[in-house]
Amino acid sequence: MPELPEVETIRNALIPRITGACFTGIDLFWGKAVRKPSPEDFCRELVGRRIETIRRRGKYFLFDLSGDEILGLHLKMTGILLLEPASKEPQKHTTAIFRLDGGADLHFIDQRKFGSLWLAKVENEIIGKLGPEPLDGAFTSAVLQKVAKRHNIPIKALLHDQHAIAGVGNMYADEALFAAGIHPLKKASALTDNEVERLHRAVIEVLERGIRHNGASVSNYCLPDGTQGMAQTQFRVAHRQGETCPVCGAIITRISVRGRGSYFCPACQPEI
Repeated sequence: MPELPEVETIRNALIPRITGACFTGIDLFWGKAVRKPSPEDFCRELVGRRIETIRRRGKYFLFDLSGDEILGLHLKMTGILLLEPASKEPQKHTTAIFRLDGGADLHFIDQRKFGSLWLAKVENEIIGKLGPEPLDGAFTSAVLQKVAKRHNIPIKALLHDQHAIAGVGNMYADEALFAAGIHPLKKASALTDNEVERLHRAVIEVLERGIRHNGASVSNYCLPDGTQGMAQTQFRVAHRQGETCPVCGAIITRISVRGRGSYFCPACQPEI
């Protein structure tokens, strides 16, 4: 699933290419992706609107449009966005093609068909209630501590709870916990002040590193030009089951935490 670094990477790539462009039409191949309004109203109301800015909130894209409308888009598990020439035919699993007047169309492709689209006046109608942004200056260790103290669940589960912290998913939660030396099953409410400080620093570091390396192409994620991200080459434990820990040489282990595969080093992240 694309996480914060992947969504931010795509956003950064789209901004110089399609900001200021107008929607000239929408080819909608999977109407169930539209959550609000009806698919017919979605297509009709989008035509003629100009993209003024592109924002990110958690894992959501928010396209601010002329007429005070917001186009929301969530890639979910397998969604990708590709900028293609206007003559490009839709490939398999295409959910929608957004026709633009700037010389390139935006193709939303989603193999599992879990991705979602919205058109709304108010941001909260799209994103609901999300936790704090981990790369926002307001996200301090005190904020993380306050969130952690309210939850008696494994810290790994808390990190990928979007209502607690927005944007952190499975891969980067594993990387942050490894960098902080915290076992994924440790109760969030039991974290010490020192552990909270280490984890706060680690979350920011791994997300920023992921963005610097254009996101992680561990599945079907790619940039809008079709190139792969390289953040996975920087992973120290995520998706490295059976390999040796780069710090101590122990074997990286995979367990399930609340139904999510979780990778960690049992020596560097002891269960205490």
